[in-house]
Amino acid sequence: MNRSVRLVVFGIGATCLALLYGLAVVDLPPFGTDRHPYRDHAVAAAVRHATPNVVSAVTFDQRGLDTLGEEIILLGSVVGAATLLRPGRGEREHRVEDVGRQPDAVVLVSYLMLPLTLLLGVNLVLHGHLTPGGGFQGGVVLSTGLHLLYLSGSYRALARLRPLAWYEWSEGGAAAGLAGIGLAGIATGHGLLANLLPQGRFQDFLSAGTVPVLNVVVGFAVGTAVVVLLAQFLAQALATSPRGSGGG
Repeated sequence: MNRSVRLVVFGIGATCLALLYGLAVVDLPPFGTDRHPYRDHAVAAAVRHATPNVVSAVTFDQRGLDTLGEEIILLGSVVGAATLLRPGRGEREHRVEDVGRQPDAVVLVSYLMLPLTLLLGVNLVLHGHLTPGGGFQGGVVLSTGLHLLYLSGSYRALARLRPLAWYEWSEGGAAAGLAGIGLAGIATGHGLLANLLPQGRFQDFLSAGTVPVLNVVVGFAVGTAVVVLLAQFLAQALATSPRGSGGG
């Protein structure tokens, strides 16, 4: 595809996007007033489905299609980054050793914070329908916790803790699982990503229907995607060198 064709494709896409965006915002209520119809309906819908965290209710219940689109965008971004960061001509892969000794204080804090960060990430995912947090936030925290091993100077320990093949399959499986839950709503005649499970009681751990399930699935998708993405950048920075240069 040459430059002219790419510009034509971009122009068509940008024009369609601009038209759709204009249609979407033309009837929005004016800013700076006390009229907030979406807020009023969103809070009522969250309470009706026993979801105290209204943000999670909006993300996974009321506007689940948007969330599915965001996950597809994230998946595409990881695939694109992995493709672009492959060793090119003039580069070769070689074995990566540890990044070097870090200050003792950094190593100590990294090891102490690793289990705490992972525990916090799990808590954010599992309680995202009840308290601030959720799959997006928890997934990022979980992936960050794993990379505390890199801050401690042990790249090889990080590589053992995150076998990329497992994370790549988990990322794809989680994205497919999210789509599968959405299609289950259509199959039962309720609509894409409809809240099908029992709602339970307000503020109970087992409540909010499909919202906590989607939180867990998205937590897997986001956490594994960030791990795979960072792995590509680390591999590019640490495991490639110009052809003919030494060491590493």
